[in-house]
Amino acid sequence: MKDRKTSSTQETDEMSVAWNKLPWRKLEQHCFRIQKRIYQAKQNGNTRKVEKLQKVLMKSEAARLLAVRRVTQDNQGKKTAGVDGVKSILPKERFTMVHLIHPKHWKHSKRPLPVRRVWIPKPGKPNERRPLGIPVMVERSKQALVKLALEPAWEAVFEPHSYGFRPGRSCHDAIGAIFLAIKSKPKFVYDADIKGCFDNLSHDALLEKLHTFPRLTHMIKGWLKAGVMEGLDFSTTESGTPQGGVISPLLMNVALHGMATAIQEVKYQGEKPIVIRYADDFVVVHSNKEELQKAATLVTEWLKNMGLWLSPNKTRVTHTLTPHEGNVGFDFLGFTIRQFPVGKTHSGKSTHGKLLGFKTLVKPSKESIKRHTQHIGQVLRKQRNAPQERVIRDLNPIIRGWCYYHRWVVCTEAFNACDHITFWQLCRWGNARHPKKSKQWVKEKYIIRVDERNYFGMYFKDAEGETKPMYVVSHAGMHHQDYTLVRGNASPYDGNLLYWAKRLKQHPLVNNEKAKLLQIQKGQCPRCGLYFRDGDRLEVDHSIPLVLGGKDALSNKWVYHRHCHDEKTAEDLATITRYKAVGINHK
Repeated sequence: MKDRKTSSTQETDEMSVAWNKLPWRKLEQHCFRIQKRIYQAKQNGNTRKVEKLQKVLMKSEAARLLAVRRVTQDNQGKKTAGVDGVKSILPKERFTMVHLIHPKHWKHSKRPLPVRRVWIPKPGKPNERRPLGIPVMVERSKQALVKLALEPAWEAVFEPHSYGFRPGRSCHDAIGAIFLAIKSKPKFVYDADIKGCFDNLSHDALLEKLHTFPRLTHMIKGWLKAGVMEGLDFSTTESGTPQGGVISPLLMNVALHGMATAIQEVKYQGEKPIVIRYADDFVVVHSNKEELQKAATLVTEWLKNMGLWLSPNKTRVTHTLTPHEGNVGFDFLGFTIRQFPVGKTHSGKSTHGKLLGFKTLVKPSKESIKRHTQHIGQVLRKQRNAPQERVIRDLNPIIRGWCYYHRWVVCTEAFNACDHITFWQLCRWGNARHPKKSKQWVKEKYIIRVDERNYFGMYFKDAEGETKPMYVVSHAGMHHQDYTLVRGNASPYDGNLLYWAKRLKQHPLVNNEKAKLLQIQKGQCPRCGLYFRDGDRLEVDHSIPLVLGGKDALSNKWVYHRHCHDEKTAEDLATITRYKAVGINHK
């Protein structure tokens, strides 16, 4: 029995080594070369060549290996099971999966298993929940493979003001585009939201718009019609694409592609309306209210063809400068966008240097601030009896993440307000822990002074015996930074790798440490040598582990791909185990 277990363990280790030693750099280069050719062929309108290259890509072992690695190692949901209960795939099973997802097996494959329904709370709306559909691992790998082939073709034709769920584009690009559209002239805004976009999308309309070769159409139709399992209850899916599938965001973008073009093709008085879309949220901007209403009618009619309609509770017309129906400005993606009448000393200027008499400001929205401070309050209530160190470690990522998202706009006032609220939340936390102690006693216990400022924190001694502070970071300590908009129709598949590697370190959600390391590394992974691309999962790790004598300093840190980081971690653990076995004091 022990011999069987030993041989099984040895086989697993051998397969793991074989998986890690695959020439991943060459595989990614080969895959990207074909994707680049697909992108160029689509730009040139050569549909036959596009389909031929897509077939070549999906049959290639390189693309299949990368698709399986993406699903089983890189994605956040790699440990989330579908209806078959399979998760955390081992290297041996990954090789099997690479063989199973080959397109030659699609024709004879069974109908895809239904997705597993999981309900998650909507952000800021605890009483409302959003349905996720989790496919099984094999279907996720097939979807990742199909996405590798479909995405470059559609990236070549997508509208320039479409920003949601696209490589190389973010919420901040959408906000920047809105700012450019209104900064020189007050305008009316049609702020709209599509009701249940993922759940109500017409299958027939989507498949007709995809217009791809029959085998791929049949596969995508199978995923759309797979059905849903909620517990032991099965229900069919006559419309929609499940949120949670690898390919679902791309299919949603394909479905909504053409809406902006349809609106702008009609004649208008004066300028044409500008449509800026992020996923299923979009705004239409025009200086004339009647012309804006014409565009809004066109939007409603266009969406009907896709089986969609607008949410009446989330759709409204407003004005950026003057009150309209009791409202001024609008909220979009967690930001408030509005114009304020000001004097000549603060007025914005036109491109010709003429004073406008108003200033356009983008700030974190009140709703976003409220959700953030409520989140901090919930963490503190759950950690009422937890050690102070754990509370600090739990709060800091929340505060940093929110500040990294909002620091690209006018944020000083909002950050100061969050600091004020957080301070009193921490005071209540301390008083609740020590109800019999005075407030002065609680303050002296939990408040420390660092760089002439008071923080909620503590002092501790590190491995070298030096006293260091640990404290809850300040919102106001995250300073404003300028954001550079993505170039027009630029795409990661256009071949300009240096441009996209440089943009990555300016990504809104990349923290200062990662940004500095990316700059030092010139946008390349030190392990595989490939340029980082938008969508890659990045991890920071010590070049020499701390337990082997490495220092916790920037000079001893590198940014790796998540899969490269996993390989390095396994090597580090093996080195530590070897040192312990021979009795070397690695400290």
